[in-house]
Amino acid sequence: MRATFTLGRIAGVRIGVHWSVLVIFVLIAFSLAQGRFPQTYPGHTPLLYWGAALATAVVFFASLLAHELAHAIVARRNGVQVDDIVLWLLGGVARLRSEAATPAAELRVAGVGPLVSLLLGVFFGLCAWLLRLGSAPGLLVEATAWLAGINVLLAVFNAIPAAPLDGGRLLRAVLWWRSGDRYRATAGATAAGRAFGWFLVVAGFLLFVTSRALGALWLALIGWFLIGAATTEGRQAQLKNLLAGVPVRQAMTPDPVVVPRSLSVSEFLGDPRYRYRHSAFPVVGPDGNALGLLTLERARHSAAADPGAWVTDAMRPLPEVLTAAPGDSLVDLLPRMRPGAEFRVLVLDGDRLLGIVSPSDVSRTISWLSSSRPAGWGGRRE
Repeated sequence: MRATFTLGRIAGVRIGVHWSVLVIFVLIAFSLAQGRFPQTYPGHTPLLYWGAALATAVVFFASLLAHELAHAIVARRNGVQVDDIVLWLLGGVARLRSEAATPAAELRVAGVGPLVSLLLGVFFGLCAWLLRLGSAPGLLVEATAWLAGINVLLAVFNAIPAAPLDGGRLLRAVLWWRSGDRYRATAGATAAGRAFGWFLVVAGFLLFVTSRALGALWLALIGWFLIGAATTEGRQAQLKNLLAGVPVRQAMTPDPVVVPRSLSVSEFLGDPRYRYRHSAFPVVGPDGNALGLLTLERARHSAAADPGAWVTDAMRPLPEVLTAAPGDSLVDLLPRMRPGAEFRVLVLDGDRLLGIVSPSDVSRTISWLSSSRPAGWGGRRE
């Protein structure tokens, strides 16, 4: 799940928002402003109901953010790298670049999210009680009580032992601790996730058929999402198991076609060597050291703007290019790779270019491993 736009950073973690957040934000605000608030405390103006509903929805998403931030902060303290946090249609997700090293670390990272939501639920519940004792406005009390209930519900739902929920991570930690096999534990957690997802789909469909309640379709949608997410997580675990122990040098294309820095962009585009085979090329200096990465798209845009530009003007400089050492783990490199020519990975020994890695290189490696599985090429168990 990629963020549509970035809000900034909190505690060093990049916070992103997917466009689908707008859907659930509007649904929450609408249900509160047109349903719960007028039914519980009638007699106020629509403007007041909508103002209270919008403020409540904002605080709800802040609660979701606190839940995911807790995951990210504890993950970093346990040596797990965090890419970012993305809020989207069904809540939020902290994207972790690596995995916990031990079952205990996995338990801490997974358990802190539901714990934070539960504590927030207790906090809002206490605030609602105190506000009621202090004869605060009814809408304020109701909004605070709703936030208490939704955070407790969020904690309970996320604690269900089914991947990709936090409870699925907790289940995986326990299975990992008992079996000593991370990948077998992941298979168990993802199987539980698919089973729970199908339960929600069937339950939601039956509820809709018997009661015609539209909320039942939302339940089925959540179940369908869980099935897909659990299946994807299981496939990723299989892929990591297959590639375990494989170094980057085994997947890279060695001695790639390079572009000397002395070339102009027009010369580059007119040279037959660069026309057909690839969409991105390393740029090197006279000593063969890597300077950056030039894509055909950047070269064409540069030539249109300035026909006399040099390749060094159009390339992505080396600090902005994904790089790896030949001995780095291919599994650790995968989360950094993205679709697109600009995200090719240059394999360097110091500054000296040894090779390049593209998604097709990784696909070839996976296909070869799947068909041959020689000794020493992955399948390591932990």
